[in-house]
Amino acid sequence: MTPIRYILRYALPYKGYIGLNILFNLLYALFNAISFIALMPMLEVLFGEQKTVAEKPVWGEEVSLKDFAFDSFQYKVYQFSGGEELNALMIVIGAILLSFFLKNIFNYAALFFITFMRNGVVKDLQNALYTKLISFSASFHSDNKKGDTLARITSDVTEVQRSFLAVLEILIREPLTILFALGAMFALSTKLTLFVLLFIPLSGWLISQVGKSLKSRSDYVQREFGELLSFVEESLTGIPIIQVFTAEKAFGKKFAVITKRLFTFSNKLTHRQSLASPMSEFLGIAVIGIILYIGGRLVLVEGTLSGSAFLTYLGLAYAVLTPAKGMSKAIYSVRKGNAAAHRIMEYLLHKSEIKEPKTPRNLPDFTENISFENIHFSYEDEKIIHGLSLTIPKGTSLALVGPSGSGKTTLANMLARFYDPQEGSICIDDVPINELRLKDLRSMFGYVTQDAVLFHDTVKNNLLTARPEATTQEIEEALRIANALVFVKELPDGLDTVIGDAGNKLSGGQKQRLAIARAVLKDPPVMILDEATSALDTESERLVQDALQKLMQNRTSLVIAHRLSTIQSADEIIVLDKGTVLERGTHDSLLAQNGMYKKLIELQSFN
Repeated sequence: MTPIRYILRYALPYKGYIGLNILFNLLYALFNAISFIALMPMLEVLFGEQKTVAEKPVWGEEVSLKDFAFDSFQYKVYQFSGGEELNALMIVIGAILLSFFLKNIFNYAALFFITFMRNGVVKDLQNALYTKLISFSASFHSDNKKGDTLARITSDVTEVQRSFLAVLEILIREPLTILFALGAMFALSTKLTLFVLLFIPLSGWLISQVGKSLKSRSDYVQREFGELLSFVEESLTGIPIIQVFTAEKAFGKKFAVITKRLFTFSNKLTHRQSLASPMSEFLGIAVIGIILYIGGRLVLVEGTLSGSAFLTYLGLAYAVLTPAKGMSKAIYSVRKGNAAAHRIMEYLLHKSEIKEPKTPRNLPDFTENISFENIHFSYEDEKIIHGLSLTIPKGTSLALVGPSGSGKTTLANMLARFYDPQEGSICIDDVPINELRLKDLRSMFGYVTQDAVLFHDTVKNNLLTARPEATTQEIEEALRIANALVFVKELPDGLDTVIGDAGNKLSGGQKQRLAIARAVLKDPPVMILDEATSALDTESERLVQDALQKLMQNRTSLVIAHRLSTIQSADEIIVLDKGTVLERGTHDSLLAQNGMYKKLIELQSFN
């Protein structure tokens, strides 16, 4: 499916507005032609060519439709003017003003209704893109730059609105305008009109030749804009590092390289676009020049066309050439918008690696265990987990420890299906999790990451992310368990305090305690804690750890820890190394084994 056809599918819900737009464009085109034809009687009055029609004309076999229409108008003018030329001139001017007024009213109405479609398609495209983006797997987001993603949902969608959707309006209005104008031109002079009809396709072909390279050039510009947004996003996130290492100059140079490439591609694109206007202008003037010559011969030599009719014809020719030039320029818009639409389609048609089951099974009651069976997982070519198997009985806490890169967080991410193993299966009560609806599966988990993920919103709304129907009392109880209620009440607006981008108005420990409170509020059967107390000071860690111990009673928990003092009471501790189980047991039994776990304990005690 071509990009324009795919994008236009989003216009279908607005077909009512499109219908109204077509209706008013039809009326606009009709009165556009009438407004030019109405000039002819005025010119006849001014040039003394006016034909007096004192008797009401009758349409018969010997009277053409054109002559009948003009004679009827002249008869009405004669009736109202009483045969006075000045009165006739005022009546004709009034008719011209009325026709131009109605033409512009209908043009505004057409634009008024098409606006709902254009902005509605933008809204729906952005909603569809956002819905897709938040459903994509973690691997997708790790492989794609944030800035490029932002460019697709902002500048690319805006480009589609400026190009495809604007072209849709042109493709409705301009052909109607040309059609009515050509009808009037044929009535005035068939010979001249046939020439105009030969010229329009020729000019369109010439302009299209210039626009052929626009798609590729536009694609370069959109991609470079994505690179720019990515670099800015990374720089804003890393400002403390840039400043403390005095790397401002180096980053400024890198940014200048990106803007230089964007500058070069944008210039090439703009130069090619700018060629459309002078080319179409020259071709239009060339046609007018030839019309003047041919029409002049018809008036001066052959005498088959009156001067007033010729001047009216010139106005109608202009009324044809202007929309014809607009349609020629639309070729540029389509080619430029094609690149942006293609980038949007890449995301909207992307199939997530994490797939919903075709025939999902019901979520089990979870009465037995969670099991990992012969799990193999790789990030690209790097093997992370090698044939790992383990079981977490219901109501127990399992802790994962080991060096960085040993696969601890990967196991937790696979349990929530942020990733799927390449081999093996993960089951809840012997039901493979890939046979469950993602929404059902993830409803079982509370999740606290090592880096607390908070949103630019109030404290209350951050917690309601976990359970939107929670009461204020339940929120405060969750905050109390997470040792966060005291500092939240001290905030300027309490629960209604906006905590800033990523919670940057709070300390690291405060952010972590809010993240824990959010997991507590959800009250799930399974807790996943990825170094949940890492950002807490010693006193807060003790209080929160005590609360977590109470929270994990009679609850299944998967705890990832680097600070081994936090997991000594776990029912089982798994020591991972390079994706394999190196040791397993309780804290005391692992110390007795005198292996890696004991070495890690000693290293932390020494530190």
